[in-house]
Amino acid sequence: MAKATEKAAPERSRSAAETEKIRVALTERRDELQAEYDQSLTEITELQRERLADSAGDDQADTGTKTFEREQEITLANNLLERITQVERALERLGEGHYGWCERCGNAIPVERLAAFPVATLCVSCKQLEERR
Repeated sequence: MAKATEKAAPERSRSAAETEKIRVALTERRDELQAEYDQSLTEITELQRERLADSAGDDQADTGTKTFEREQEITLANNLLERITQVERALERLGEGHYGWCERCGNAIPVERLAAFPVATLCVSCKQLEERR
């Protein structure tokens, strides 16, 4: 593993312009996700108020449906929060000089993978191994 890291070290140099371009793209994505998350929380709060005001006369099925819908909304909000965390981690890795390099084996993550999934921390091979487990 040390040899792979030593070999890859010279290739890890990225121009300041490339780094800045990546940083801007990741920051914009984080801000988009944060706005979506904030909107989601606002909607959940408003819907909760409406449900409390409009719950008179609900039977068990109505209550169950409302509970299920609320849990789904919260799950979606939590997924957004997880995606925000992933982007923030990618920004940290970029600042440390580790962005674009596999956390497990140290090899470069293909540009195509990063283009499709900018917060990737594992190369394709390591990700496949992880998914098999």
